[in-house]
Amino acid sequence: MGDDVPEDNATTVEAGSRPAKVNRRKFMTAGALGTAALAAGCDCAERCNVSPAAGGFANDGIVERELKMVTTWPRDFPGLGDGAEHVARHITEMSGGKMRVRLYAAGELVGAFDVFDAVSGGSADLYHGADYYWTSRSRAYPFFTAVPFGMTISEIMGWTEYGGGQELWDELAGQFNIKPFAAGNTGHQMGGWFRREINSLEDLRGLKVRMPGIGGEVMRRTGAASVTLPGNELYQALQSGTIDATEWVGPWNDLAFGFYREAKFYYWPGFHEPGAQLSVGMNLDLWNDLSLQEKSIVTNACRAANNQMIAQYAHNNAIGLRSLVEDHGVQLREMPRDVMAALAENTKAVLEEIAAEDDLSRRIYESYRDALNAGSRWSAISDEAYLAVRRNLFSL
Repeated sequence: MGDDVPEDNATTVEAGSRPAKVNRRKFMTAGALGTAALAAGCDCAERCNVSPAAGGFANDGIVERELKMVTTWPRDFPGLGDGAEHVARHITEMSGGKMRVRLYAAGELVGAFDVFDAVSGGSADLYHGADYYWTSRSRAYPFFTAVPFGMTISEIMGWTEYGGGQELWDELAGQFNIKPFAAGNTGHQMGGWFRREINSLEDLRGLKVRMPGIGGEVMRRTGAASVTLPGNELYQALQSGTIDATEWVGPWNDLAFGFYREAKFYYWPGFHEPGAQLSVGMNLDLWNDLSLQEKSIVTNACRAANNQMIAQYAHNNAIGLRSLVEDHGVQLREMPRDVMAALAENTKAVLEEIAAEDDLSRRIYESYRDALNAGSRWSAISDEAYLAVRRNLFSL
């Protein structure tokens, strides 16, 4: 998953329909992360036509306040950007318009990677982003978004809500005056776009692959020349040969970027992000000042947005994949077993290094590991077993 977006004309996918042409420049204008962009924030209360007298909760315990939400996404970015919009809309509507959320896309108030500091310091009230961006604060942050060979959507939701993950996340983020919430998930991501086939571990050696985060570090240890580039440079870098391969998100977003024009081999599975959990961070001082009713509104707004994004990606990725294969001749390829084995071994080493950094990182790692192992035992005889039977024996 990345941070920015390329320009030019693209193909995007509307929910429930075949892809339609859109203008990528209009679609992605706000995408130069960390730069100044559009002038004003988006007032959800005005856009949603919500008044303080509107229905929803009885609002005796709700104080009139305007909240500033900053995001790591361009405005109107499908899926990821929608998630921020959903949170803002739900908080505004559920409070009867008394908690008015003003949404600022990346670059409109602060740069994409400045949202953490803005919320921590109180110049903004909330952010929507991916917490694995904050590894300069703690290398344990990716456990709450995605780590290679880690948890699926249902597993990370279960660990966060019921397995002690939220409490550990609160402890980690609390050090930076932030209260975190799960607020979206892209689901399983793809392994990336490759200009040439990967038939063995040897084919990966020296390959220039754009992959950020822990996945990129694992790629480097496995022999690839891992490159970090912002999303708005990916298409041109692939086109010019500056990179040989790139990952982004999945079929829905990848189709809009047009990577299929420059690389025909689309690899699976995405070992690096098996279920990327997005997050909202709220200034902790503000959170502590909220009434119980206001806290319930924020918490449930994030839960609703989380579910919406999961459904959105599940539906649109299926449509996007069909279009990539049937309309654009993309060739799906499974990453060779020896490559996956090497990636898995190097992932273990990196995660163990993170666990050794401090006591909290160790406790996060151990809790995550235990939940992952328990989930793997269950999924082997539930999801995995059922899907194998359905795939091989049943069709409509």
